[in-house]
Amino acid sequence: MLNIFKKPYELVAPVSGKLLQLAQVPDPVFAQKMAGDGIAIEAEGDIVLAPADGKLSFIFRTNHAFGMVLGNGLEILVHVGMDTVTLNGEGFERLAEEGVTLRAGDPVLKIQRKTLTEKGMSFVTPVVISNADKVAEMRPGDRPVVEAGRDVVLRYRLK
Repeated sequence: MLNIFKKPYELVAPVSGKLLQLAQVPDPVFAQKMAGDGIAIEAEGDIVLAPADGKLSFIFRTNHAFGMVLGNGLEILVHVGMDTVTLNGEGFERLAEEGVTLRAGDPVLKIQRKTLTEKGMSFVTPVVISNADKVAEMRPGDRPVVEAGRDVVLRYRLK
């Protein structure tokens, strides 16, 4: 069957910043797509938003990353910064609770940028589809710099 007849979907930017290919992420787990396929953003600002409508399936106890399950069955992971798990939650605040249904653009996390900067943390934020085997095609958004909750960072079609 031709994929041109399948419905296209979009993920919006969970954070504002410069769009990066996953290969540019300074962590092999993301750069080599071991956690899934998608895009990354050099994050600016301090609020992290839901990139699509769906259920907030988990937030890491350290509040540095969260996952969502979308209505189409895709599983999305948003991971704020590199090595931020080592902070054990310092520099992050939950704004939503696991299990809630979110709309694209709803706030999920707050970043205390000063704390992360003082700790020497990277703000590169991968946005990946964990079960990318369900995706027929994906492509990045059209803008090199994106605004959180507004600009598309990834367009995709399901198999």
